[in-house]
Amino acid sequence: MSDCRGCGSNAVVRVLDVGKVPAADHFPLSTDPVGDDTLHDLAMDLCTVCGLAQLADDDTVTDEPRGVEPQALVDQAAAAIELVGRAGWLRGSTVREFGSPHGGTWVPLLTARGFAETISERPADVVLDCFGIMHEPDQRAAFRTRAAATAEEGVLLLQFHSLETIVEQHQWNALRHGHFGYYSLTTLQRLLGDAGMSAVAAWEFDLYGGTVLIAAVHGHREPEPSVVTILDRERDKAIADPTTVGTLQIAADRHVGRLRAFLESERKAGRRTYAYGAASRAVALFAIAGLDSAVLAGIADASPAKQGRRMPATDIPIITPAALVSADPDRVVLMLPDLLTEVSAQFPDLAGRWVVDLA
Repeated sequence: MSDCRGCGSNAVVRVLDVGKVPAADHFPLSTDPVGDDTLHDLAMDLCTVCGLAQLADDDTVTDEPRGVEPQALVDQAAAAIELVGRAGWLRGSTVREFGSPHGGTWVPLLTARGFAETISERPADVVLDCFGIMHEPDQRAAFRTRAAATAEEGVLLLQFHSLETIVEQHQWNALRHGHFGYYSLTTLQRLLGDAGMSAVAAWEFDLYGGTVLIAAVHGHREPEPSVVTILDRERDKAIADPTTVGTLQIAADRHVGRLRAFLESERKAGRRTYAYGAASRAVALFAIAGLDSAVLAGIADASPAKQGRRMPATDIPIITPAALVSADPDRVVLMLPDLLTEVSAQFPDLAGRWVVDLA
């Protein structure tokens, strides 16, 4: 790709390149030979004009979603709609949602408040997008489509994983196939402006280390302090600067080395280590680190669709949570830190054995 997915500029620079890795959403059957797994380039570019961090290229074919929506995501959605409602942004009577391939929906939270879901292409009073727009290869078109779906006096509620969070918390493995856009609010405001909209309010949440929900409306409107605060912070931190975002390359190299060293140390000490959360963000990490079942005996996941399969490019089996507990491991590496409260409550037998992903 030579042009920015957001603004069309050819001023894009490479800021992160992890080489060839398996597709992030394809989990082979445990009986499929490891050597047959196809590898694909995975890299992030940054536009120096609009600031959009983006997937460089993607020759993968999206597989059927196999994940289970975490309770943390469900709880955050309810909290978000409550805050938006209190702020007076839930106006009108119709709702439309641009969903995410990973599942989950906010529509029931709106219908419980009297809204009717719009099935047709007619504009809706409230338009929802929770981590959906990042899956659109043509980002410019995606923003325009959502603007057209929003009624003239309506509101677009859009939630995104903050680029500020990704950079500051070294979340390099947020980069994955099928995820085409990674946003700062500064960039988002520019892309919305190109579509004739502006972000007027914002709410921040701890989900994934830091996510932002914005309310956007048609036309140019002066933003509330909640938006200005984030924009000022991003400017002070130079979040859209290639040098700043480029620190993700260092984070990736360090993460791979730490995980491999930890697992080798545990193996040499005679301790049996498993993992929990066969998430797409773990695919590239496992492959680059060259992990196998000698250092990581298995990885548990709550999704029945993943169980009986294996992590791509490895022989590490994906097992049930019950099988994990039965294995009585010495250590369990948690690949999704947001799940710590949830899994700690679900599996008390594993207390004291959790190791949060070694980023």
